[in-house]
Amino acid sequence: MSLPSPDPDSVETVSPKTSAQDLEIKDAQIIFTSAWQTLIASVGREKMRFPKEIILLGGAPGSGKGTHTDFILKTRGLTCQPIVVSALLDSPEAKRIKDAGGMVGDREVIGLLLGRLLEPQFRDGVILDGFPRTKVQVECLKLLVEHIQALRSEFYNTPLGIHFRQTTIHIMLLFVDEKTSVERQLKRGREILAHNAEVRRTGVGELLEERPTDYDTALAQRRYRVFKEQTWEALQSLKEIFHYHFINAQGDISEVEQNILVELQYQSTLELDSRTHDILRVIPVASEIIVHARQELVKRLDTYALEHSELFARVVGFIDKKVVPIVIRHAISGTALVNTEETLLDDPISLAMLIDIFSERGFHATVDLHRIEVPECFDLKTGQIKCRTKKVYRIQIRFRGSEIRRG
Repeated sequence: MSLPSPDPDSVETVSPKTSAQDLEIKDAQIIFTSAWQTLIASVGREKMRFPKEIILLGGAPGSGKGTHTDFILKTRGLTCQPIVVSALLDSPEAKRIKDAGGMVGDREVIGLLLGRLLEPQFRDGVILDGFPRTKVQVECLKLLVEHIQALRSEFYNTPLGIHFRQTTIHIMLLFVDEKTSVERQLKRGREILAHNAEVRRTGVGELLEERPTDYDTALAQRRYRVFKEQTWEALQSLKEIFHYHFINAQGDISEVEQNILVELQYQSTLELDSRTHDILRVIPVASEIIVHARQELVKRLDTYALEHSELFARVVGFIDKKVVPIVIRHAISGTALVNTEETLLDDPISLAMLIDIFSERGFHATVDLHRIEVPECFDLKTGQIKCRTKKVYRIQIRFRGSEIRRG
């Protein structure tokens, strides 16, 4: 359901006791309502289809947002380029506003952003670079999520329901301290100056933007502090509402990428629609099963040694004498296949021991039982063939093989 347009004649007079936060919330409601109604009038309610996933990417100056954006896109399986909010201010729409003598403030940013989010290329997900940056934009984001949820409820049981999926909001903040930020900004400045000097000398390549903050320590420090006061506070205020990922970006690229992977581990349970989740909840999550797997393995092995000591020793002996030599021969490939008719494995406890022993030693073992009919005799009078059943255990052992360097 859309909200009514604000009536200018009914706007309340602000009393001296009205807090700044109250004003920001009221401004956000007016701004968002206007942009939302304009959008509905333009595309229609049935076309108000927002991305399945929205990643709000914020980062301190020099934290490597540009460096790591492609990695984040790949990790989440997204193929579209991010929406860079600062670029919206240079879009044709924003230029028309400025040419008409207007200013591109929160009202215009929200209107431009909502329109971009409806583009089909962002249907599965999108990164928003540089949003929200103000408290008004924070409140508008909250209103956007509320309205998306209302649209989903409205269309859920209709033929269009599949187009109104549950939107997941991720807040990703790449953080470095002030010292690192300033050092990286100034380093980037030196690299840009050297690059541009070479382009001017040779005429080959394109000139890069030279920003004053990249050459002046005081300006670089000021830029960092503005980030802490605006973007940092804006994203922090949403920490308790949406999925929040604080990424330590102090290290090298590989370290930061690992930090990103840890934060963005698969979260389908958090992202599924509640009704879908209710159907799937009877199936345990892998992370819940494996959390105590090591302790349970140790407990089982100790039990074998105490309660089935003779059988346990025989299984260990079989592995040592018959299986390990074959594994050693396949150390390069990392996969060993062993076929055996060992009757010791007829006991289910022996099979469990074998698999657990390999697991404890860092291998992954699986066992398949194949029953093969082997002819024993032939009755000349009846023409019947008498067979015996031969049981063959096929053991597959997988492990990390050796890497061979080739010059």
